[in-house]
Amino acid sequence: MIAMENVHLGYTAGDTAVPVLNGASMAVDRGESVAIVGPSGSGKTSLLLVLTGLEKPDSGSVVFEGQPLHTLSNDARADIRRDSIGIVFQGFHLIPSLTACENIALPLDISGAANAREKASELMERVGLGHRQNHYPNAMSGGERQRVAIARALIHQPALIVADEPTGNLDNQTGNAVADLLFKLNQENDATLLLVTHDPALAARCQRQVRLHEGTLQAT
Repeated sequence: MIAMENVHLGYTAGDTAVPVLNGASMAVDRGESVAIVGPSGSGKTSLLLVLTGLEKPDSGSVVFEGQPLHTLSNDARADIRRDSIGIVFQGFHLIPSLTACENIALPLDISGAANAREKASELMERVGLGHRQNHYPNAMSGGERQRVAIARALIHQPALIVADEPTGNLDNQTGNAVADLLFKLNQENDATLLLVTHDPALAARCQRQVRLHEGTLQAT
């Protein structure tokens, strides 16, 4: 599903060049669950941005289901994310002026799909938030907001689910419930699951782990 080959990426801070990825390569099959681990500041989030086409690499290639993300326009990459990729950001990124149900329905609303609210309502029931559909994010707990973010990422049944520290800000009980939900929906939809995590127990639930070290990816 994903083939990333010899990817380099760096940023500039003032007059200083800061390398992040240094020849990173990996391949992920359809339906796999893969944990990306490594110390803070090693570039794991940047790696996810490249893999999902939110960031273009300085060099190297990223191919998603046969489509070269590294050569496509911003609009073309956005279309691929809209149709095929669900992203769970570490900071939730919910829209405060929309209800939980409206946040979840948003990707379908943007694409013009029919019955967006009905589908969002059904998914809220599945993630255990049927009673919170008309609540706004600021009236919800961290675990509830995370489940809303996950439901929003899955509303269009993406072929690829990407989650950046999905349990990092949650207590153990809520974190375990969120992890259970991700793996359950991943298996039901035969979707590929990529997790960035510092949690060894969560990483161990994936079929395999890769470590980002000094800008390259290594099997653990």
